[in-house]
Amino acid sequence: MNTRRVGKSEGPVEFRTPLKKARNLGAAKSGTSHFWWQRATAVLLVPLVAWFVGTLVSLVGADLATVQETIARPWNAILFAAFIIATFWHAKMGLQVVVEDYIHTGWLHLLLQLVVIFVCALAALASLYAIARIALLA
Repeated sequence: MNTRRVGKSEGPVEFRTPLKKARNLGAAKSGTSHFWWQRATAVLLVPLVAWFVGTLVSLVGADLATVQETIARPWNAILFAAFIIATFWHAKMGLQVVVEDYIHTGWLHLLLQLVVIFVCALAALASLYAIARIALLA
């Protein structure tokens, strides 16, 4: 198919490169998997958020030792870690879509994507460290 448009009478313009046509990939290469991973983390977060809110409500008025004991229980520590990982992964994917959709300056787009990845990874690691420290030292 000709990608040059001389007049309006010619057919539609093909924007995929020959390599993309050969691989049968669209413009972004991974849009479908990104969509499904974002939905999967959202579904995973539904019961985790319910558990998290229930745990927080049960700890209202509790002393520090009780809170530490609750977090230090193996299943609670595992669920807290799963909640943290799913939350920051979901947030990273959502913010990535926002940057891709609304930032059109090349260098700013790249910078913001790196900032999103760095902030989400740093916050997740700090949260996981806090959970591990409480769970292992309590």
